[in-house]
Amino acid sequence: MHSGSCLCGAVSFEIAGDLHPPDACHCLQCRKQSGHFWASTDIPRAALAIQGADKLTWFRWSGKVQRGFCSICGSFLFWDPMEKDTIAVAMGAFDQPTGTTLAMHIHVAEKGDYYDLSDGLPQHQH
Repeated sequence: MHSGSCLCGAVSFEIAGDLHPPDACHCLQCRKQSGHFWASTDIPRAALAIQGADKLTWFRWSGKVQRGFCSICGSFLFWDPMEKDTIAVAMGAFDQPTGTTLAMHIHVAEKGDYYDLSDGLPQHQH
């Protein structure tokens, strides 16, 4: 079991089972939403239990994806590809330890010019 929450604690969650190795997304949308790149793990939707869901607000970027954040403190918690049976959960929102490590970088063609990626992990342009 893994747990986590937003900054203010109004939204919390629990995940049954192990966490999939996370990826770091460097796309413009994730950078603008999070303030930097965004690291998340994909989990089965059925494994996620959310407390305080009435404080969760969903921003729909398209008809296929929505981003969930706390309406009180603004913490970006979920990236939801609505047509899939998985949902991405922000690594920074988990209570420690997570028991996993970053697996790869994605959308590096859009990464910010103010940082380097030198950790040796696989990098995918899109």
